[in-house]
Amino acid sequence: MIKEIGHFLLHLRLHYQLFILSGGFLLGGLMADQMSTAQFWLQFLNVHILLFGGATAFNSYWDKDEGPIGGLKNPPKMTDWMRIASLVMMAIGWVWSALFGVLYFVIYGVSIMFFWLYSTPLARWKSHPYLSLIAIGVSTGFNSVLLGTIAAGGSVNTSVIISAFGASMILLSLYPVSQIYQMEQDKRRGDRTFAVEYGVDGVKFFFVISYLFGMIFFSAGLLQVYPYPAVIFFILGLISGVILLRLLLKLKGMESEYSSVMKLKFLASLSFVIFLMILNAVRYEWIGETVLINYF
Repeated sequence: MIKEIGHFLLHLRLHYQLFILSGGFLLGGLMADQMSTAQFWLQFLNVHILLFGGATAFNSYWDKDEGPIGGLKNPPKMTDWMRIASLVMMAIGWVWSALFGVLYFVIYGVSIMFFWLYSTPLARWKSHPYLSLIAIGVSTGFNSVLLGTIAAGGSVNTSVIISAFGASMILLSLYPVSQIYQMEQDKRRGDRTFAVEYGVDGVKFFFVISYLFGMIFFSAGLLQVYPYPAVIFFILGLISGVILLRLLLKLKGMESEYSSVMKLKFLASLSFVIFLMILNAVRYEWIGETVLINYF
């Protein structure tokens, strides 16, 4: 049983949630223009461990992957109790979210709904190239920014929505890349993922379009709140985009590329997260302060 618990924890892919998928929530905190520090970080854990971690494990249960997947090169087998545990995790997070208002509760619930539609055999949006983009873009990208804004004590306005849309497109730009190394398994399951439908070249083209428009919307939203960092981000983002594209153009879809691709995806996302962390730390004067000091 202890071994199975260890396998379940691996399938939460917490390093993936905290260092790759946390950019949206951090952006939301920045866009809030005010900061309830303790509440923000407690909800950061709620969203990235209970919601994202639970959703990732739920998806892994139904995928039953045997080869490399995003953030996990050799996924261990899952048993039925893990499916139930993943649903319980998301349910606990949803109940917790009710403490922060109706809007927060609804947005959190919408993310759960999209995660469920994405993975369950009853809908299996993951098997559709466009529905899968909608599910991930809304639940992991767009809603993450909104949740971060509300958790920080801010309100959802036009600039937040614009930047959230941009963040979701940047996130989606690299989303199909890891699918390249699951295509054979996805085909056997009958899943028409984006990579299966459009191939390696289609994934590369999608990156260019999604990343470029994501940068434009992200920077436009941030410009209304934090002008100079928005300009810096746009310039650095374009440079990073060119570097990423040059590396992606070399991909052939061979499994031997998996480690390099995951490192690329990890470093790109981590750089995004670090940039937003620094901006938040400067804007809200976290540097030199104990994060939970006002909470107690």
